[in-house]
Amino acid sequence: MYAITIPEPGGPEALVWNEVPDPVPGEGEVLVDVAAGAVNRADILQRQGFYNPPPGASPYPGLECSGRITAVGPGVSGWAVGDEVCALLAGGGYAEKVAVPAGQLLPVPQGLDLVRAAALPEVTCTVWSNVFMIAHLRPGETLLVHGGSSGIGTMAIQLAKAVGAKVAVTAGTEEKLRRCAELGADILVNYREQDFVEEVKKATDGAGADVILDNMGAKYLDRNVQALAVNGRLAIIGMQGGIKGELNIGALLGKRAAISATSLRARPLSEKAAIVAAVREHVWPLLDAGHIRPVVDRELPMSDAAAAHRVVEESGHVGKVLLVVR
Repeated sequence: MYAITIPEPGGPEALVWNEVPDPVPGEGEVLVDVAAGAVNRADILQRQGFYNPPPGASPYPGLECSGRITAVGPGVSGWAVGDEVCALLAGGGYAEKVAVPAGQLLPVPQGLDLVRAAALPEVTCTVWSNVFMIAHLRPGETLLVHGGSSGIGTMAIQLAKAVGAKVAVTAGTEEKLRRCAELGADILVNYREQDFVEEVKKATDGAGADVILDNMGAKYLDRNVQALAVNGRLAIIGMQGGIKGELNIGALLGKRAAISATSLRARPLSEKAAIVAAVREHVWPLLDAGHIRPVVDRELPMSDAAAAHRVVEESGHVGKVLLVVR
């Protein structure tokens, strides 16, 4: 098969479409012929040499894909050759074939084509696990999403609205904010021109956000705590704004607030399977019914993954950038 390899870390040009050995499904795994993968920030970090795959994972980038099952390994039940699926991966999505633990498979939702299904696994698992399983967003509460026009952000808006929450978002352009509003966002903050702490408090009569989904890390840590409501929960899922910040524990104590920080890639298979099962139970019915949808900015050939990485690094996209096997 062919896959995107990284002979040497570097810029987008470091991604090379090379012929490599086919994967073989092991115990509890299936083999998927990939239709499409999706670009995530973690892929960019891996390309730069900062985020190696966990032990035993595929060396190729790609944390999600869609495709058809072509082989079923020993110990697998509930899936068969020919099933159309999408999958959460620890790596290997930038390839024509990938071996996937059966617990990380999801069926393609009704009414959604196979390629666009590649936009779902990482965002649905990240949002559901952080916003709902850990931070317990409830109906009537306010969720603040940083990077509202990203793949994660566009899904977080829709899921929060589906459960009856109010949604605030930050984004860097009026066009991105407009797209967030189309998905249901109630409070729109241009972070280049406005202070999200002030805007969120103003829109919530001074209360603040009950849950914050943060991709920035250190840069926003202090202001996120300021923006939290009493009993608020801050869920950190990224470090785009740095890894070390100063935390005002007094402010955190005064609000009886909580901070969590998670990633999906290196979790044990059992934890990933539990998250995928929860997503299938709670999110998939919303997709099947058409109440929520993946937001796809563009589709590019997988062999031109470098162009896709440039798009994501320039942050000019809304939603997901897909890599299609052609």
